[in-house]
Amino acid sequence: MDDDARPGARRVLITGGASGLGAALAARLTARGERVLVTDLAADAEVPAGAVYQRLDVTSEDDWRAALDRVRDGFGDLDVLVNNAGIAAGGRIDRLSADHWRRVLDINVLGAVTGCRTFVPLFKEQGSGHLVNIASAAGLVHPPAMTSYDAGKAAVVALSESLRWELAPWGIDVSVVCPSFFRTNLAASLGGDDPMMDTVATRLIEGSKLGADQIAERVVRAVDARRFLILPDRNARIAFWTKRLARRLYDRQMLGMGARIHAAEQQDGATA
Repeated sequence: MDDDARPGARRVLITGGASGLGAALAARLTARGERVLVTDLAADAEVPAGAVYQRLDVTSEDDWRAALDRVRDGFGDLDVLVNNAGIAAGGRIDRLSADHWRRVLDINVLGAVTGCRTFVPLFKEQGSGHLVNIASAAGLVHPPAMTSYDAGKAAVVALSESLRWELAPWGIDVSVVCPSFFRTNLAASLGGDDPMMDTVATRLIEGSKLGADQIAERVVRAVDARRFLILPDRNARIAFWTKRLARRLYDRQMLGMGARIHAAEQQDGATA
């Protein structure tokens, strides 16, 4: 890998790094001289100058082992693992198939789990390392008609908190990133089980005032500060604190969302 990186540069692996937030993180880190291994599903991908690329399907144990070998051979050690790869999901519970649930949990939850299982032994050998798991505000607050996404991201939050305490004695840091909606290509991964809710999710993603570059900048600063819970935007912070400190208001908001979904379904004659 790149031997011209600045002295003291961190070595970083980013999953899902060819687009969206992963690409924005890779660009920001390489721009300041970090050594970055970008991974994604494509056989090849354009990455920022100074970064290198390897194909990695986060559901494949073999691909994770190959990534570990690449890190050992090219970097020697690893400072930061960013479990960013994931897909968007949504839909009413009676519209989501078992295959939908398996796909969402395989990628959004077990992908991160396998990344942690693969690299924690290396971090323990080093006596240092930083796991950065990209979850979502949906892992902390749970709107209706997003059951599979909410459940998966809540699992990533729980995984991260548990690992925070488990790995602290080894000098290993853990962060979990929980943004609300921001502009990215994530909507392209929606599965189509519930077209009405896919339309809602797409509108929220594409209508956000914030883009991936802005979120990436805030995430990098928070990771530098070794913060555990990273809420990189105002909407995520409002949702989190409303649920914690104004539960009755939060409950009314969630019930209101459910009522609007019910009304839309009734209007469509229960065929939406």
